[in-house]
Amino acid sequence: MLYYLFEHLQNVYDFPGAGLFQYISFRAAMAVITSLLVSLVFGGRIIKLIQRKQIGEQIRPLGLSGEEAKKGTPTMGGLIILSAILIPTLLFTKLDNVYIQIMLVSTLWLGTIGFIDDYIKVFKQDKEGLAGRFKILGQIGIGLLVGLTMVFHSEIIVKDEIDLLSESKSVDSVILAQKSSKTTTPFFKNNEFDYQSITSWMGDTAEQYAWIFFVLIVVLIITAVSNGANMTDGLDGLATGSSAIIGVTLALFAYVSGNIIAADYLNIMYIPDTGELVIYMSAFVGSCVGFMWYNSYPAQVFMGDTGSLALGGIIAVVAILIRKELLIPVLCGVFLVENLSVIIQVGYFKYTKRKYGAGKRIFRMAPLHHHYQKLGIHESKIVTRFWIVGIMLAVITVVTLKLR
Repeated sequence: MLYYLFEHLQNVYDFPGAGLFQYISFRAAMAVITSLLVSLVFGGRIIKLIQRKQIGEQIRPLGLSGEEAKKGTPTMGGLIILSAILIPTLLFTKLDNVYIQIMLVSTLWLGTIGFIDDYIKVFKQDKEGLAGRFKILGQIGIGLLVGLTMVFHSEIIVKDEIDLLSESKSVDSVILAQKSSKTTTPFFKNNEFDYQSITSWMGDTAEQYAWIFFVLIVVLIITAVSNGANMTDGLDGLATGSSAIIGVTLALFAYVSGNIIAADYLNIMYIPDTGELVIYMSAFVGSCVGFMWYNSYPAQVFMGDTGSLALGGIIAVVAILIRKELLIPVLCGVFLVENLSVIIQVGYFKYTKRKYGAGKRIFRMAPLHHHYQKLGIHESKIVTRFWIVGIMLAVITVVTLKLR
């Protein structure tokens, strides 16, 4: 909203300093500052409100160290994260930008699913929360919405052919704008994968049906990453810090993808208007860092599913919008491993129980962070080490821009 106000002041009144709002870098910085302020100033008030309503975490007895101390800690703190994302986004982005519109809908959609789950756990005293099938249906719903919007919305295009003047680097260039089913393939030259190749066996009709496969992949990615973040949210600051690291990386990718000169230099797809996602992701990172003020060990509040489902979904949607979804296994490696540890543990237990009559386990406890707790490693050390791994994976992801 402020963007349009200062644009009007600049155009009509030539108001001093109003032109700053034309710069993505300035608005991104303002989004970070605002999200931090919202988290820090209003976060404490939200926590007090939650405490007055006696919205505390119901800890299941898992035999973990420090478990009793966590019992009754305020939950549903994801409301702080969502507020710190949405307020700066509404203030500093171009709200007519289709990518921002998608992110606003995705944030509210996934946050609502998580809120319903937390509400059932807390107020209905049902530890299972929202039934898993309804969570999945909600994630599939937003996946379909995002996928279909990307396929059919006229403003979502990719410009493949960029011929910038080599000496002057003028933005006067030859550009072919078109709808595209391409995405980025890491570690390869000419690193673009076309989803149409999946349906190449259909012959001339391949192009007509490629979008179906793309939408299905979008649904799968959003569901997997959202659940991965949810699984990771088991130790103080783990999911929040990991998400912040991923958010910084995605903000960088959004910037170079939406900047015609940077895209030409790096030889990557230029995706018009994705620069606004830098502002959104700046608010995202600021909200995560601000929330850690209260969520770092020992946590004063937990984000609950209100926050974790939204964080994972946001990461997935942004990666898809900037055509970097194939980098998710690397960038979101922490989420992936946490997810896989649960799948492997459950699968192996069922297999051995069916075959030997008694279920066996590979890990002492799943998700993986609980396995290390069972080994006697302190919670804060586990979190820090996971962050270090996340930073390493983020660096590798960024290196893929040139390492081919």
